[in-house]
Amino acid sequence: MGTDIYKNNSPCQSNKKVKDMIRGLVFFIFLCTTLCAGTPPLLKKSDIRPTMEELFSYHIESRELTPVVVKRSFKSLIEQFDPQKMYLLYSEVKPFLELTSTDIESAIDHYSSDEYPDYENLTRLFAKATARAQSLRKQIAAELFAQDNMAAKVDPGYQYAADEAQLKERIRGQFVRVLENERAANADPAYWTLERKQKVVALIEKMFQRFEATYAGGPKEEHYFAMHLLKALARSLDAHTAYFSPQEAFEMRTALEKQFEGVGVVLKEGVDGVQISDLIKGGPAERSGKIEVGDLLVEIDGKSVTQAPYEEVLERLKGQGKKDINLGLKREDTVVRVTLQREKILMQDDRLTYTAEPFADGFIGKLTLPSFYESFDAPSCETDIREALKDLKRRGKLYGLVLDMRENLGGFLSQAVKVAGLFITSGVVVISKYAQGEVQYMRNVDPRVYFNGPLVILTSKASASAAEIVAQALQDYGVGLVVGDKTTYGKGTIQYQTVTDDDATTFFKVTVGRYYTVSGRSTQIDGVQADLVVPSQFAPYSIGERFLEYPLSSDRIAAAYNDNLVDVDGQTKLWFQRNYLPNIQKKESAWRKMLPALEKNSAYRIQHDPNFKLYIEQIKPIAEGSSAKVNWGNDDLQMMEAVNIVKDMISLEQKKPS
Repeated sequence: MGTDIYKNNSPCQSNKKVKDMIRGLVFFIFLCTTLCAGTPPLLKKSDIRPTMEELFSYHIESRELTPVVVKRSFKSLIEQFDPQKMYLLYSEVKPFLELTSTDIESAIDHYSSDEYPDYENLTRLFAKATARAQSLRKQIAAELFAQDNMAAKVDPGYQYAADEAQLKERIRGQFVRVLENERAANADPAYWTLERKQKVVALIEKMFQRFEATYAGGPKEEHYFAMHLLKALARSLDAHTAYFSPQEAFEMRTALEKQFEGVGVVLKEGVDGVQISDLIKGGPAERSGKIEVGDLLVEIDGKSVTQAPYEEVLERLKGQGKKDINLGLKREDTVVRVTLQREKILMQDDRLTYTAEPFADGFIGKLTLPSFYESFDAPSCETDIREALKDLKRRGKLYGLVLDMRENLGGFLSQAVKVAGLFITSGVVVISKYAQGEVQYMRNVDPRVYFNGPLVILTSKASASAAEIVAQALQDYGVGLVVGDKTTYGKGTIQYQTVTDDDATTFFKVTVGRYYTVSGRSTQIDGVQADLVVPSQFAPYSIGERFLEYPLSSDRIAAAYNDNLVDVDGQTKLWFQRNYLPNIQKKESAWRKMLPALEKNSAYRIQHDPNFKLYIEQIKPIAEGSSAKVNWGNDDLQMMEAVNIVKDMISLEQKKPS
């Protein structure tokens, strides 16, 4: 989930999610340049301790390798190798999950000497389990084709397998699920031939082996060992500290900055080869008009890639610094050739979108903000919102506003401060507290307010990090009402990161502090409490910080509505006293006073809307584990109700005695 992190004193976020080893039949990649100018050097075991010492120097709680971190690290190392419990038997992992005090002391002593024999014993077990799994997969493939039997026992795999037979059935279930998904994607009986099944199985095997290659030894054995162990150790510090490979870091940077250099195609590795699965809006590929979704990539710079391993295809696409790239694309029986030039591409689909819904003699604006983005040479989300508000006002009277952050995982914390500042005068937005107790205040110092009418902040359980800051800050000041699931995600920690540092050679994020809004409340664990509960599509699911491993606890600090400028001194303090303090946002109460009437009206609408009533009834069995099919119409019911609440706010405001 969202992670507020510091880069050159500028906080930012990663919406990078933990990926399963197998992601169906699709591997996605933007056709882009590498993260760094050159290939990062291979890791050595001697790099592990210095990297961890750097993380410890930043971390809010863990300052050294402790017994708790050691125990967690063995568990994390096992889980990142076998997240779906398809490789290891319980009897094999039990000794590593139930370490004795002697085992733990041994691991700490060896760490101090840059030696890791205890972890190496575990990775040797991984190599053995990999060989066993490869043998089992050969048996399973042969049995599937010989018997043409696609049935599989349901085995959720919550626990490690008791024996090899259970392990085999679990792997077989994975094969069957992928085969069934592929068959369901094309209903034509002529499509589902024996040859087609064999191609699907071969692709599944390739994906397994691509993952397993990092545990298979060879010339990069020490590099992969160090990388896996660094990932496990970092993950053991808390829920959001992490170590990244260069490719993971690139993906994270792209998500943060909403831009990358490339030609703007999204690829997937499918049964028939590497295929174009999407075109980035406004990119060179889309502008060329010659590339279509579904085309197969068969040539790069005049050389065939139909038989090339997927990794080689990706390497060739990098172009070794060249700006131009020539692609050959197969479409039915024709090969289309196109020359494209790499350029910086803005990911427009991941930026602010907005619409205006007619109301009376004006509009209600609906702004959807997917993240808090910022980059050096492109508009930020604060700029986009400001321009959107100007545009809406040019169209006519803007009566009210819905700020939709239901799927906003976070972003640059500096942008969260600026976005909140669009709706308040001056004042504290975020308070950060660090390991040694030092406190930093992040303020909006621009007294201009870009909208001060009825405002609903629409949230869900998936609203996280910087999105929670904005929602709670506006709630604190009373300038808007939070509508959505009972609570948001609950992520209230800050991370420092090296992902957006052009000079970095290692990539990580590490938790350095907690943040609070002006009320002194933290969003950690508890999230932002909705003023009006209108359930989202995420309502049935166990989503949130409380469900993660190793989350930090929550606490509270003193409120800062009356800003004493305790962290400001000298001439700077004089400026603040003259230009900032006179414009401090006062805590508003008008919208909160309306809550009883707003709640009554909203509850009535939800109870009497047949679609919403069906929606509420059907998400209950989902929460209880039922596989009930949910179908309550195509409208965004939650947005509809948010707009209705804004209309109620407008009406009640107009009825206030002057």
